Amino acid sequence: MTETRETFAGLSDWQIAVWYGLIAVSTAIFASGVLLLVRKYRRGGGAFTFDRPRQRIGRAALITLTHAWIKRRVGVVGLAHAFVFYGFLVLFIGTAILAFQDDFAEPVLGWTFWEGWFYVGYSLFLDVFGAALLLGLVILAVVRGLVRPQRLDYRRADRDGSAAGRGRYVVGDWVFLGSLLFLGVTGFLLESLRIAETNPSFEKWSPFGWLAGQVLQAVGIEGDAAADAHFRTWWVHGIAALAFVAAIPFTKAVHMLAAPTNVAARNPRAGRELVPVPSDAKAGDVGYGLITDLAPVHLLQLDACTKCGKCTDACPAAATGYPLSPRDLILDLREHAEGSLGIRSALRMEPLVEAGAALSPDPIRPETVWSCMQCMACVEICPVGIEHVPIISQLRRRFLDLGELDASLQSTLETIYDSGNSFGEPKRKRGRWAKDLEFDVKDARKEPVELLWFVGDYASLDPRNSGISQTLARILHHSGVDFGILYEAERNAGNDVRRVGEEGLFVDLVESNVEAISGCDFARILTSDPHSFNTLRNEYPAFGGVWEVVHHSQLLLELLETGKLVPTSPLGVRVTYHDPCHLGRYNGVYDAPRQVLAAIGCELVEMPRNRDNSFCCGAGGGRIWMDELKRGDAPRPSESRIHEAVALGGIDYFVTACPKDVTMYEDAIKTSGHQGELVLRELSELVYEALGLDALGVMVGALEGESEAEQAPE
Repeated sequence: MTETRETFAGLSDWQIAVWYGLIAVSTAIFASGVLLLVRKYRRGGGAFTFDRPRQRIGRAALITLTHAWIKRRVGVVGLAHAFVFYGFLVLFIGTAILAFQDDFAEPVLGWTFWEGWFYVGYSLFLDVFGAALLLGLVILAVVRGLVRPQRLDYRRADRDGSAAGRGRYVVGDWVFLGSLLFLGVTGFLLESLRIAETNPSFEKWSPFGWLAGQVLQAVGIEGDAAADAHFRTWWVHGIAALAFVAAIPFTKAVHMLAAPTNVAARNPRAGRELVPVPSDAKAGDVGYGLITDLAPVHLLQLDACTKCGKCTDACPAAATGYPLSPRDLILDLREHAEGSLGIRSALRMEPLVEAGAALSPDPIRPETVWSCMQCMACVEICPVGIEHVPIISQLRRRFLDLGELDASLQSTLETIYDSGNSFGEPKRKRGRWAKDLEFDVKDARKEPVELLWFVGDYASLDPRNSGISQTLARILHHSGVDFGILYEAERNAGNDVRRVGEEGLFVDLVESNVEAISGCDFARILTSDPHSFNTLRNEYPAFGGVWEVVHHSQLLLELLETGKLVPTSPLGVRVTYHDPCHLGRYNGVYDAPRQVLAAIGCELVEMPRNRDNSFCCGAGGGRIWMDELKRGDAPRPSESRIHEAVALGGIDYFVTACPKDVTMYEDAIKTSGHQGELVLRELSELVYEALGLDALGVMVGALEGESEAEQAPE
């Protein structure tokens, strides 16, 4: 026998015609759904940007095919999804090959390739990947139905744990999984019935189908009985497959289209560089207040969401009792979009939600938006590339424009506007910390320097952190680095000002700083503040501030590697290191601080959540300027982090490289009940000690000097 099979065996001409008619109907429904989706996205605010298409498509293909984003932190689930993805993809390609053979190659070209070695290889390939599809689906069903990880729980952080209105999501999840499982099982049953009917020896190249066929024959299902069952199963499987295709734009399966598209279309700099407010924006129209304000790519992202919950699982706000779940926020926006612009609205012939209805206070509540710490944990872990942080930033802009913000935040913004810093200190105090040093720190406005040190608010004006700045200055002086500061000309860099939605103040700060910095002669900018590091590096270039910016952890490593710093007293201590969000997730600086710690003789013990999975201290996104929002008795983010560090056992120092982290964790060590068990050290302090000097004594002296200066009359 020739190694092949007849595609429409047992079907009459009219039945084949009906089949092609059903294909046409399924395709038409699918296409109409896609057109409705595109229409919805086009109603978003602004244009759909897709520059550098080749690079975007290539990157999306690589990420999609390697499952690079999907498999992170959920290895078994990632592997199961890969089985499902590649099983479905191979079966789809196999169906397309068969259609090409039957509808074009043979009738038009007179070419029959679906036989012999090609058919045998085709059968083996599809059989193996079909089995992988089923295995992946079973694993996912077990995880969802029996393991039930917290991230798949639809109870809402912003609705006091209520899951009301989320029942249809549970049903939709199971219908999607069950539909694929049904297609896989009926596909194998169809194959096994065909083999049980004719029992061709070459079908051993379909090992799973062959084995199932032998089982059917053993129980008496063969010959005409198998042929009759095959006929019925063919129609059941075929109609189910066409129904699945038609339903893709209307169900959870839409992520099969939206997710890869979004991976290609998303902003690769999402979060690090926020989009500016349009120059023609009017009061009350800033940011996202209506669903039609959302950018087309953000409307696309609402459909790309698979409800996997990885974003909420990573969110420090959700983990510590704040009324925010990134997944629920995206789902709320999706429901609003569907009800006003989307397919459900179109099918009901009238909107379920008015397109002009405000997003707040329903479905988006102000306290939900203000809970965000802008740590980027949700964006970093999202397997489909949703830009939660930029979306929340746009929502904040509207709330702030309408005056719906925390009173403490309002006061701080006014303070920054008046004084140029978040402490409300006079400009002349900005460089006071440098006056207590035993050497002069250059004024970069008056003489050339190699490094222009942009110090930042906390590192300049907070007593604990200004002591650390003195320590770093001594290290730089010791190594012979030529550096200077802006003194009173420096203002708040504006990173967190922009991330709370105050774009006007941000622009004012940037323009002032750019003018001051541009008047200096220097090679590079140094900063010890990751928040300043991010905005100077990523956002100032749009305002003419194009400079090389380095974080002090990078500079310290450079000095150690070039021999300008030589540790004389290796510390020999066990430490754990906290990755600041704006240094790590925002800018990818993970290795430099760790290499510095190794160079000065520290044994690093990593916390379970480290590097891109680091847990936010709770200060970001302006939260350090706002009143507490968390509910219940869950520890604050900073306290949770300290608990995590103490649980490692035998840790001498909790190390960080961010002034805001120093402030948050010094307090958390006390409030978490671990005072005396763990000591916080900033990276510079440990380097200073390793140089054979007593950083702690320097710090205490600086604090005493600051206290005396505060008491002295102005």
